[in-house]
Amino acid sequence: MDEMKSTTCPTLPCRLITWEEAYQLSRRLAHLIKSSGFRPDLIIAIGRGGYVPARIVCDFLLHNLLTSIKIEHWDAAACKRPEAAVRFPLAVDVRDQRILIIDDITDTGDTLRAAIDYLRGLGAGEIRTGVMQHKTISPVVPDFYADVIRDWVWIIYPWAAHEDLVGFIGKVLTAEPASSEQILLRLKEQYDLSVSEVDLAEALGDLIEMKKAEKFRDMYRMTL
Repeated sequence: MDEMKSTTCPTLPCRLITWEEAYQLSRRLAHLIKSSGFRPDLIIAIGRGGYVPARIVCDFLLHNLLTSIKIEHWDAAACKRPEAAVRFPLAVDVRDQRILIIDDITDTGDTLRAAIDYLRGLGAGEIRTGVMQHKTISPVVPDFYADVIRDWVWIIYPWAAHEDLVGFIGKVLTAEPASSEQILLRLKEQYDLSVSEVDLAEALGDLIEMKKAEKFRDMYRMTL
């Protein structure tokens, strides 16, 4: 539906990052870390957004000690939790070790701050942080970042595209039945998202299965 035009400003502008773009951003991030001379003892991915970039960074740093912590702050479709919190803690000893934390993006900076505070509490040595993309609105500036985002936009990474789409569709559905074409137009107008009919159908199917939406003839509405 790329040809769909809208004169309405998006409520929440979104941008989809492709797999190739994510790979190149992670590769650039790894090169910045390598050129800095910093050599971590352990690389820690922040789950879930940091899993893929951290693995790519490890590849280019030829580093095989990778683990992760799960920090929950953002849910699907830009739904923010009250505060960032460590859900699944580390199972390794990090005392006095040089740590490199990798995440996908800085937004509020709360996730990186929570990770740093958590690791300091465990007695970690030098801690450095790296992300693929850094938003300038974030009060926390990572040590390494491959790209700068100056205008606020919700970034959708390929490993979370379906989850975000399900969330955004849930937001545009109302009690009034809407056709697939109407839903696509709402996604374009409110979020600047161009979605294929195949992806829309799969996301709607999941919403119906979760009982958050229902099909009404050939139309869809939120579950009443």
